[in-house]
Order: sequence, then C-alpha cells, then structure tokens
Amino acid sequence: MFDTEKSAAASWFRQLRDEIVAAFEALEDSHDIGPFSDARAGRFEVKETTRQSEDGSDAGGGLMSVMRGGRVFEKVGVNISTVYGTLGERAQQAMAARKGLPGMADDPRFWASGISLVAHMQNPHVPAVHMNTRMFWTPHAWWFGGGSDLNPCIEYDEDTAHFHATQKTHLDPHGPGHYPRLKEWADEYFNIPHRKRARGVGGIFMDDYCTGDWAADFALTQDIGRAFLPAFLPLVEKRRVQGYSDDDKNTQLVHRGLYAEYNLVYDRGTKFGLETGHDPDAVLMSLPPMAKWV
Repeated sequence: MFDTEKSAAASWFRQLRDEIVAAFEALEDSHDIGPFSDARAGRFEVKETTRQSEDGSDAGGGLMSVMRGGRVFEKVGVNISTVYGTLGERAQQAMAARKGLPGMADDPRFWASGISLVAHMQNPHVPAVHMNTRMFWTPHAWWFGGGSDLNPCIEYDEDTAHFHATQKTHLDPHGPGHYPRLKEWADEYFNIPHRKRARGVGGIFMDDYCTGDWAADFALTQDIGRAFLPAFLPLVEKRRVQGYSDDDKNTQLVHRGLYAEYNLVYDRGTKFGLETGHDPDAVLMSLPPMAKWV
C-alpha cells in the first residue's frame, strides 16, 4: 500500500539533489573574480549513510554530500535519505501528541524520505540558506513538509524581495492562499524564542501537510523544491564578488551562532534524525564550520 507514491517521492528528492549539487559545483567553477576566486573550486564529498533497526536489520539510509572550503561555499551539505522501521516510544508519543494518532502505539511502523540542504558561505555578503522537503508515512496517515528560508548576516532588502517573490511565483499556481500561509508558517517556525527574534528573513514552510489529495500535495512539495535554485542562485552570483571587512566576517560568525542554537534546540528534523538512529554526521551537517558567541 502506497508503494508507488513512496517510490515517486524518493525519486523526486534524488532528482532535486542531483540538480542542486550540479548547480552548486557550477557556481564554484564560474567564480573567477572577487574574494576566494584564486582558490581551488570546491567539490562535494559523497558518502552513503546507513541505518539499522535495534535487531540489526536494514532500516534504510541515504546519501550525504558535503562540500567544504570552496571558493563560494565554506560548507554546504545536500543530503537525501529514505528510512523506515518502527518508531521508538519517545517518537511515538511525540507523533501521537502532535498528529493526534493514538494508534501509533499499536502499529508504530513508519517510512520517511526527504532532502535537506544547508549552505554556509565564504563571503558574508552572500546569505546562508536552508531548504528541505520530505514525505512521511505511517499506517495511520501520511503527510508532506518542508520549505526554504534565507539567513543573511548582512541583509539586503532587494535580495529578500527576490527570494520571496520567486517562491510566490512557484506557489501561486496551487492557489493564491498558499504563499501567504506558508510564509506566515515559516515566520512562526524559524523563530528563536529565547532570543526573541527570527533566525533570518523568512521564506516558506509547511509541516504535517495533508489535504487528502496525494497527487496535489506532492505537486506542491515539488514546486517548493523547484523554487529553490531560481530564488537563491541569483543572490549568490550578485554578492560573491563583493569585498568584505573583518567586521563583516565577525558579523557572520555571530549570526551563525544563532543558526546553531536554533538547529540544536528547536529544529524538529534534527530531533527526529537523532531519535530514530540516523547517522549523526548527516543529521548535524547543518551546523556551521565556524561560529562565534559574544
């Protein structure tokens, strides 16, 4: 049951991963003026990840692709995974509380697939960015989630406007209410309560999304993914050539501290990945290579 849909979703996440990896390596190759242009072009290191159930049986895995020390990207990870098995007691309780699925205790099987991306940039003028989309299935329900959000340490209003406008363009064919709803959702989700501030300038986000029409929900999820490159690449191309000061770099490192705090304290994907036994290096690839707290 649902095998065709699972396969289609997992294949799409792999296709999107391949497109993004190729585009990011092309950015590295084309960066021939500006800071770091005399460095070696970065390349992704690719590693297969595996996961085992408590009894030692196969429980899925994925592909971790990380680039470090490039011309444009200081660290960027583009991971995909497809995992399955049974949810542990803590995960069952969290799922039942959030989704209203009391039957999880009787049949805690699950399947999940998705793509997760975080990019930390060399140049402080180039914004950091996050994107993920995913599908989750249990015998009791299925749903999609994900989105993308921009995290500049030095904000440019025109960059923020472009990022949001591109996302709106991709979401509007699914109905005019989608973009404002998902934008508001992102503003709420990517907030850091203990700092009383947002971690960036927002984007789009949805979680536990299920209208009952799998094809329509999958199409929306695909367009969230398709919006990412046209929303982000022009910003990189424009800002990567700018010079920057030591103060600019310090601002970037302090801002990265906010990002690390959010991902370790609040991010649901981080918590789920660690609680279900996925490769911790893949789960924590979102953390910046360097950060600063003052």
